[in-house]
Amino acid sequence: MNMILKATLAAILATTALSGAAHAETLRLSHNTGDTTTWQKGADKFAELLKEKTDGAYDVRVFPNAQLSGGDQMKQAEMVGRGALDLVVTSAINVTPLVPEMAVFSLPYLYKDYAQVDATTQGEPAKLLEDILREKGIEVLAWGENGFREVTNNVRPIKSPDDMKGLNMRVAGPMYIDVMNALGANPQQMQWGETMTALQQGVVDGQENPIGAVIIPQQVFEVQKYLTTWHYSYDPIFLGVSTKVWDGLDAATQDDMRAAATEAMAYQREITRKGTEDGVAFLRDKGMEVYEPSKEELAAFRTATQPAFDTWADKVGTDIVGSFQDAIAATPAN
Repeated sequence: MNMILKATLAAILATTALSGAAHAETLRLSHNTGDTTTWQKGADKFAELLKEKTDGAYDVRVFPNAQLSGGDQMKQAEMVGRGALDLVVTSAINVTPLVPEMAVFSLPYLYKDYAQVDATTQGEPAKLLEDILREKGIEVLAWGENGFREVTNNVRPIKSPDDMKGLNMRVAGPMYIDVMNALGANPQQMQWGETMTALQQGVVDGQENPIGAVIIPQQVFEVQKYLTTWHYSYDPIFLGVSTKVWDGLDAATQDDMRAAATEAMAYQREITRKGTEDGVAFLRDKGMEVYEPSKEELAAFRTATQPAFDTWADKVGTDIVGSFQDAIAATPAN
């Protein structure tokens, strides 16, 4: 009798375990870049933490290179907003076709350092953008980092605005088209998945991206000769979930998901900044010629890109731009 009872209990437990595993919900997360980047590492960390915090109730599958949107990195946020995708890790500039106000983070020469960045992305100003994204069907869970965007090319060292004239430059979004036009370059908006081939074949002369998040892990140094650390624009990333998914979660699961995202994006910012800190020496070792502009040279770039700043500040709106500028002004100088 005891043996029968034990066998019955074992069967019940096994069935329960299998049932629990079968009921794990799979969520699909899409991001822009390759599977070697800090974007991928942050997404993987989120998947690991969410599974842990929910006792295996959620399984996140990560899809790099905007696979789920046909390679269109601009389309991902819109798909999340209407519930066609569950989760996204994308950069602010890639969401500007849906939410023009997101360009505020990337206004040319808005920031000088990470302290000023953190005062906005991790502070009250970012909440203004979160409110707008929520209206578009996206709940922002946490902010990560793409980083300060540096310029690379195969034609010549970039030391002044005049050096940009005539260069065919791959850009990621509409604001950067105006910036490149202000510098006299020829901007070509292109998906990241097409960019490395375009650089190899000489379709474009150069591109601009952060060192730690993109240039090193995507091995841009293999197809580009010159890099200038002009820090002209900053680009955050965010981890967002469709409100159709979010609104279907109970409060405890929402707390778990936000906590997992916050921890994952903190990790992603840390490894991105570390990669950037060590990156210049690494790129020089790989054969790139790296030019680090003086304060006077940076001031010349700032002056040259002011028209693009003014144009996009108007599109973003004075309330939002003012909120960012106030937070930056209140940040203690390093």
